[in-house]
Amino acid sequence: MTAGAGHDTDHATPNLPSRDFDATAHFYARLGFAESYRDAGWMILERGGLTLEFFPHPELDPATSAFGCCLRVADAAGLFDTLVAAGIAEKTTGWPRVHRPTRQDWGGLVGALIDLDGSLLRIIQEDA
Repeated sequence: MTAGAGHDTDHATPNLPSRDFDATAHFYARLGFAESYRDAGWMILERGGLTLEFFPHPELDPATSAFGCCLRVADAAGLFDTLVAAGIAEKTTGWPRVHRPTRQDWGGLVGALIDLDGSLLRIIQEDA
């Protein structure tokens, strides 16, 4: 069995809700993601080795969203800096927002992005 086109190894991609594909694409474009596919029922955004897939969920209430995923990256602090430079506030409530990566008991760094639809994207650097 072969991996998907353009990929050398097996991989998984998170499926996240979007209340509005245009707003989601614009938000993630500020973070360096480019749209690689879109139709009325699906959108795929990519940034380097990160791929996020979105489905329409116009009735979603971001305050009650339970959607999330992990972004495993080589440089959590660098990605955090990119998010802040894009204008996403570091705060403890509301959305979108970011949380600075902090050292965990297991040795890695973990931060977070809560996007405009309330999805939690954990930013994880394992070999920190």
